[in-house]
Amino acid sequence: MTVYPAGTRLEGKVALISGGARGLGESFARAMVAQGAKVVLADVLDAEGEVLAKDLGDAAAYVHLDVTDRRQWAEAVALTIERFGTLNVLVNNAGIVAFGPIEEHTVEDWDRVIAVNLTGVFNGIQASVEALKAGAPSSIINISSTAGLHGYTALSAYNASKYGVRGMTKSVALDLGTAGVRCNSVHPGAIRTPMTGDLDLPQKHVAMRRIGEPPEVAHLVVYLASDESSFSTGAEFVADGGETCGLAPNATA
Repeated sequence: MTVYPAGTRLEGKVALISGGARGLGESFARAMVAQGAKVVLADVLDAEGEVLAKDLGDAAAYVHLDVTDRRQWAEAVALTIERFGTLNVLVNNAGIVAFGPIEEHTVEDWDRVIAVNLTGVFNGIQASVEALKAGAPSSIINISSTAGLHGYTALSAYNASKYGVRGMTKSVALDLGTAGVRCNSVHPGAIRTPMTGDLDLPQKHVAMRRIGEPPEVAHLVVYLASDESSFSTGAEFVADGGETCGLAPNATA
C-alpha cells in the first residue's frame, strides 16, 4: 500500500499548515500534495521547512511562522495567496507540550502552552477567515488530541489547550456555517512523531495495542480538506487506535 496515494481529491485546493515542517504537519503536507493540493508550510523550524518545501517541489512553499505572532500570521496568509492565488484549507497543527503535576506546573509553562496551542489557533483562524470565505468552499482543520476528550495526569496546560481547541472549533463552525467554511477538530492518540520520540508508550491499554503512524492521521486530514466531507462541521474526528473507547482487555499484561 502506498503511504501517500496519488490522486485528485484535493485538486484546486490550497492549504496553509502551521507546524508544517516535520511530524504530523509534514505528513499532512505530503498527503495533500499527493492528492493534488498546493501547500504552504509554516513553522519556526526554518531549515527543516525549507528542505521539505524543496522536496515537495512547485506544489509547496515555506514561510516562517510563530503562531503567537499575529503579524506573522497575516504575512503567511498573504504569501499563500500571492504564491497560489487563494486559500481554502487551514490546518492548525502547531503544538507543544509541558509535563508536570499541578502543584509543580510552572506559570511559564502554562502561558507558553496556552499561547501556542490555543491562542495560536485563534490567531490563525482570525488571520485566515476572510481569505477562506473568498476561497469557499473551505475547511478549517484544528488538530486537537485525545487530551481534548479526556484527562491525563501531569498535563494540565496541554489538556486545557486541547479541550479549548475542541470548544473553539464548535463556536467557529457556528459562526461560519453559512459562509461556505467548515471547521472540525481532529483528535489523534499517541502518534510516532518527534514530540513523542522520547516517551515510553507501550499502549497496552489501547484496543489496537500500538502507537499510530503519521499517515494514519494524514489520510483523515485529507478527507476533511476535501469536498467529500462537505456536510461535516463542528465535529470531532478521532484517530487513536481505540484509546477513547475504553480500557483494552488485559491492559496490564
